[in-house]
Amino acid sequence: MDATPESFAYRCLPLNIANAHGWEVLAPFGFEAIWTGGTGTDAVQFRLPPGADPVSAPVSIFGQGVLTFHIQGLFRTEPGWNLWIGGSPNHLKDGIQSLTGIVETDWSPFTFTMNWRFTRPGVWVRFDANEPICFFYPVQRGILNEIIPRFLAIETDPATAQGFKDWSDARSSFQSKVAQAPPSAGTDKWQKHYYRGVDVNERPGTSDHQAKLRLKDFR
Repeated sequence: MDATPESFAYRCLPLNIANAHGWEVLAPFGFEAIWTGGTGTDAVQFRLPPGADPVSAPVSIFGQGVLTFHIQGLFRTEPGWNLWIGGSPNHLKDGIQSLTGIVETDWSPFTFTMNWRFTRPGVWVRFDANEPICFFYPVQRGILNEIIPRFLAIETDPATAQGFKDWSDARSSFQSKVAQAPPSAGTDKWQKHYYRGVDVNERPGTSDHQAKLRLKDFR
């Protein structure tokens, strides 16, 4: 995101919030791994640094081109809360893809593994020291079962329909002006309504709008 022109990626608030929406487990040391294409556990091979702690080292225990990390800790959440476990959001890695799981950590006395699956054989994939290998955040168990999704014509909610029209018109007008006379300042090249939590008429959308997450460190 820092490398994008004028760091424009930071203008996307949903992206920023997602990136900070949990905690990361970091690789204890750098290493490389490759998948030969087979389905057995011997089809994943590793290059570990000298003196690497075998307890923290990645392993191949499932086959199918899966690389596994044993997460060294037993997590506990409040009753009724699970952990969503996967790769760091928007953290891309060529040749391998993080897998995702949901664990009932309010009662389970079992540890879990973080798994990555190679996307093609014959490619060495490197994880650097302190690179995120796992990302997790709490989710309330059963809440999805209570949600009843519906399709509605936008006209059934006149206020929402008008708000969308106002935004669409304002966005088209803004983009036209920027195309005709590009602003010199980077901050003037994008509309900031959603970032600031207001509509195009400067009305607040909600009292608890979040433009930044400040998660607490583990103590």
